[in-house]
Formats: sequence, structure tokens, C-alpha cells
Amino acid sequence: MTMKVEFWSDIVCPWCYIGKRRFEKALSQFEHGKEVEVIWRSFELDPSTPRESGDLVAALSKKMGRSADEVKQMMAQITNLAAQDGLEYRFDLTKNENTFDAHRLIHFASDQGLVEKINEHLYRAYFTEGVTVSDNEALVQVAVKAGLDENATREMLASDKYSEDVRSDESRAHSLKVSGVPFVLANEKYAISGAQSTEVFLDALRQAWNDAHPITVVGGAGNSCDDGNCLI
Repeated sequence: MTMKVEFWSDIVCPWCYIGKRRFEKALSQFEHGKEVEVIWRSFELDPSTPRESGDLVAALSKKMGRSADEVKQMMAQITNLAAQDGLEYRFDLTKNENTFDAHRLIHFASDQGLVEKINEHLYRAYFTEGVTVSDNEALVQVAVKAGLDENATREMLASDKYSEDVRSDESRAHSLKVSGVPFVLANEKYAISGAQSTEVFLDALRQAWNDAHPITVVGGAGNSCDDGNCLI
């Protein structure tokens, strides 16, 4: 029996990329990792963001009520933290982006069995390469790198396909009172909020697994030895 793990995130969320990497490390160390089904859920940090990309520092400064220098200092700090997990952040290249179509692309890739690849390519495109992830043509190029068909991707992005899937994910997050990402839910019971350490993710996976697979002792207590008492 597989264990379901849902992972809510947004492509422009710096903590989500870090959390994703730490979760992947935990999953690689988990004894039953091959029996875990990871479902990537959509979450837009700011659905009102314009389709046209804008200055990220200015947008964050206005939203957070911080000066541009304070925002840049925060960016430098998270860049250093990301580097500890092997990620390269280039905030000098990133823009303020609307991610709705990127989330539709993730759902499309999931149907093609390429959701893991498109997720990784999208994060790298945004945080490392400065790709405009709100631009459909740019998304097509990222999709091709991830192994998706170019024409099929372009056709999908030109339509409204998977819009309801994105909204459904966000509605479910709202029902769970999720206010920030990353947010991970294992077996609909164990929740992990934020980019926790690999150890925290691993512990949550083990707890969720053990809860779903309890051990039943058959035959009652029998003759046995313990560490301090054993008559031979």
C-alpha cells in the first residue's frame, strides 16, 4: 500500500525550492521511499500579481512594508541558506511573476508522468536562470527541456485547461487553513509547515508510515530474553 504525500508550493517561493530539496533528501533516506506517492499541489502566493513581470524588490518592498535595502538584505540571507542545500539563487535576475499558467503546466506534466522534472526545471528556470515564468513561450521552452511535447504544451497553455485543477488545489489548501508554503501533508494526517530540516521531514514520513502500518503481536507474551535478563 502506497502512502500519499501532498506538497503545496509556488514556483516563485524561495522557501519552497529549499523545502523541496530537503524533502527529496528525506524521501531518499526513507526506508519505504519507493512506496510513497508525492502529489504536487498548486498554491499562488499572490494571485493578483499582474501577468506582466515587474520589479521584484519594489513589489516585495511594498508588500512587506520594508525598504529596498532591507529586502535586498533578506534576499542575500536566503541566497546563502539556499546554497547550503546546493541551490543557486540569482535574485538579480528574478522578477515579480504571476504563476497561474506555470501551475497549469505542472498539472499537465503530471498527466504526462513528468511532474518531478517540470517542477525542478521551473524552479531552476526562475531562481537560477531568471526565466519569465509568467510568459507562455518561456514556459514552453522550459517544458521541452523537461521532456514535454512542444506543440501539445503550447496548445494547452493557449487554452484554459487545468485551471480548475489549480483552483481545486487552492480550495483544498484553504479548507486546511494553509496560509503559507511549503506545506506538506502525509496521509491526510501529518502536516509539516515551512522548509523544515531533512530530519523533520524524515521523522514525519516515518510517523505517518508507522501510523498506517501498525504492528500486531500474535500469540501473546512468550518466553524471551531481554538485555538484562536471560536464563539459559
